[in-house]
Order: sequence, then structure tokens, then C-alpha cells
Amino acid sequence: MKESLRVAIVHDWLNQIGGAEGVLEVLVEMFPHAPVYTSMYWPEAMPLPYRKWDIRTTWMDRLPGIHQNHQPYLVLYPVAFGGLELKGYDLVISNKSAFCLGVRTPPETHHICYCLTPTRFVWNFDTYVDREQVGGVARRLVHPFLGWLQRWELAAVDGVDSFVAISREVQARVKRLYGRDSVVIYPPVNTRSFVPDPAGSHDGYYLVISRLVPYKRIDLAVRAFTQLGLPLWIGGDGRDRAGLEAIAGPNVRFLGRVPDVQLGGLLSRCRAFIFPGLEDFGITPVEAMAAGRPVIAYAGGGALDSVVEGVTGTFFHEQTPEALADAVRHFDEKAFSPATIRAHAEQFDVDVFKAELREFIQMELEQ
Repeated sequence: MKESLRVAIVHDWLNQIGGAEGVLEVLVEMFPHAPVYTSMYWPEAMPLPYRKWDIRTTWMDRLPGIHQNHQPYLVLYPVAFGGLELKGYDLVISNKSAFCLGVRTPPETHHICYCLTPTRFVWNFDTYVDREQVGGVARRLVHPFLGWLQRWELAAVDGVDSFVAISREVQARVKRLYGRDSVVIYPPVNTRSFVPDPAGSHDGYYLVISRLVPYKRIDLAVRAFTQLGLPLWIGGDGRDRAGLEAIAGPNVRFLGRVPDVQLGGLLSRCRAFIFPGLEDFGITPVEAMAAGRPVIAYAGGGALDSVVEGVTGTFFHEQTPEALADAVRHFDEKAFSPATIRAHAEQFDVDVFKAELREFIQMELEQ
């Protein structure tokens, strides 16, 4: 790839940290001179290193209260990104979960969309607003515009030269909703931050690491393990915590937010990692596998890409406490090799992501 390649990165918004921002950070590492175009930016909510980046916002950044509460403005994002014309670049990479793929580029610029998912509140509105607990006012404001938002997004798709999906699940959605083919390049996981226990032993507890919000389905794990009476440790926080604590037995322990420096040790000493939600990909199961521990996951979404039945973990096939409890009863950690699990996780490492994306970009630019 040419050293002189002129690159721009586009990201939906910068007011919270999640999986999309993990991808963005690696893209900035790969292209340190690339400006980051985004709808709005709240520096106080983002890591300090972001303040050294060349971040360029749209007029939405000046809207009242948008940094703390962006949902009421959902219908304005297409207007903001659709009005953003990126000239003078060889390559534009949109890191997309919402409308940032709608930036305009001239014919000589190649636009690659790294698709985290087709926009949830456009194609699955009711589920999205329930999951995010979007207020009634925002729901009423957005709902009449759904048809227009879908037409806008489909038109914006025509401006993308090539799509990359984060999992086979997202690849299927891109084909079904957009009618476009894509290649799968898994999102980057810093597997080197996790080390298996040298003896391959564990401390007996099962582990969940997650935001405690409804769609993560942590309630399934709490109910299943309360029924089983086995030790379940839950790391993370969120608006569901009080409700989950109310239904949990004494064998379920809530750890709160786990600092990064403690996460590796916590993962490497668990008996197994529990992943009950339906995710587009799912970083935490890969982190658990990088620490040499097997995963018990719901058989859907991105877990089907990362977990190998009988090799790195096992699946349960219905999102019910009973199905999860049954999988735990039949689970035998002695059947799994920490070294084999760790070796499998390395295919999702940051360096693999960088190499595969560079190769894809090179191939696209040479066509």
C-alpha cells in the first residue's frame, strides 16, 4: 500500500465507548494522518488520546444536549452525513453502525464501508427503541420518518464501492437489506493482553463480563445459575443491575465495572465464560478464549464465528434459562485444552485484522 495514500475515516458519533470505538482506534493506528469525520464529539466522554486526533465534526455538534442524548436527533444524521463531501482523498473508510456511510465522495475516491451492522433503528426500529429505552418523545418523532430513512440508506449504499462485514451474521444482513456482497474481516481483539493460566486450572466460578442492559440477556444467566446453585460472577454495570440483583440467588456475585488491569486474571481463572446474548460479533468471548477458557454461548449471531463446538466451547440453542442450565450441567471443562483455545483466539488478533484489511484495501485499489 502506498505510503502517500490519502485516507479519511468516517465514524457515526463520538460520545460513548463501545465496540465501534475499538475498531476506530485500530483504524487510526493504521492511518495516523487520516482525519476522523463524525457527526459530533464529546471530548469529556472519550479517552484522552482521542484529543490528539484530527477530529472534524458536522453542524450537529452544536445542537443542544446532543452529546448526552443523541436519540431525539436521529432523523438529522442522514442530512448531516449526506451534506458532507469528502474531496481530495484516495480512500474513505466508513466505520458504520448508523448513517456515516452516506458521506459523498467523488468518482476517483474509493469508499470502503466497514459495516458493524445495517442501521438498527431503521431496519429493526421497535427492537432498537426497546433495547435502548428510547423515550416516548423520540419514538414519536422518528417513527413517521422510517420509510424515508430506509430509502435514504439504500440510496447511500450506492455510493459505497465495497463492503466489509464484521461477521457472517452481518454479511447476511448486508446482502438481505442492501443487496450487496461483502467480505468478512473480524473486528480486532487485543489477544496479547490475555494469558492462559500456566497450570490450566481455575477457581470454580463461571463468568459474565458485559454491560448490564436488556439485549445482553444477562437475566438468562442469572436465572439459570440461581436455579443451578453454581457460582456465577458478573462483571460490568448498567441500568439492569438492580433488577438482576433482585432475581439473583446468593451464589451470584456482582463485581461492578472491572478495571482493565484485572480483566485478564479474572478471565483466566474462570471455569467457563457465559455469553447468553445475540451479538453482531462479540469481543468478550474472544478475550475469554485468549485467556484459555472455554465459552458457553447462545448459538446465534457472531458467536457462531468465534466459538467452535467441542473445541473452544459449547452452545445452547434456545434463549431460555432452562436451555442454558442444561448446557452448564453437561459442560466438562476437562474436555477442553487451554492451549488449543488460545491458539484459536489468535486468529482474531489486532495484527490479523490489520493485515487482512490492508490486503483487502490493496486489492480494491488495484482493480
